[in-house]
Amino acid sequence: MNIVRVHDRAEPIDPEIIQRFAELPTPAVSDSTQRSTGATALRPIGASLSSLAGKSMVGTALTVRTRPGDNLAVHIALDMGRPGDILVVDARGETTNAILGELMTSYAETKGFHGIVVDGAVRDHDPISSAGFPVFARGISHMGPYKSGPGEIHGTATIGGVPIEDGDLIIGDADGIVVVPARRVHEVLELAEAVVEKEEGQRADIAAGRWDRSWIAPSVELVRVHERADR
Repeated sequence: MNIVRVHDRAEPIDPEIIQRFAELPTPAVSDSTQRSTGATALRPIGASLSSLAGKSMVGTALTVRTRPGDNLAVHIALDMGRPGDILVVDARGETTNAILGELMTSYAETKGFHGIVVDGAVRDHDPISSAGFPVFARGISHMGPYKSGPGEIHGTATIGGVPIEDGDLIIGDADGIVVVPARRVHEVLELAEAVVEKEEGQRADIAAGRWDRSWIAPSVELVRVHERADR
């Protein structure tokens, strides 16, 4: 008998919070979480972010841990999904066998998922890319998955070395993935919106030739090196 352990499901993130985060780039959110909760090794598949029209992929993490190269638990999690979820699959970073491809991605979209993140491989690169549904992965492989388990759903997943709890907020764009613990979403949202506002002012200062650079000199000692004349 194949065994998949299912923990209690976390509460979804407020849709209004998700909409506000969708307007924010991942660097602003990363700067607001001590720059320590990002999975930089995972990249969007081709043009799979094209449907977002410049916004970020944002949703509530539905976590899955699975044996490398096996997607039985992933299929079960897809059927448990709620609109606004992001399927987060911890496949231990192994990229020999793809965890999912075009068909499962299409199914996730019909279920109302906001995206998929796989610390492992996916396949069907071109169909996924052209469909525009956000998919992040560590790699690509034409070799398909096994379906024998074991697996775990709604537990703790690790993506690119970052622990993710079921119900955490996931944000993704062309720069990568940022994770915001569910308990911190309101705090980080306010901080990230302030970062964006500050950077808008800095862009205006750059254009006007008045960007403040006075902070640099007090923070560093410059040592001049004089080259030998006979060289």
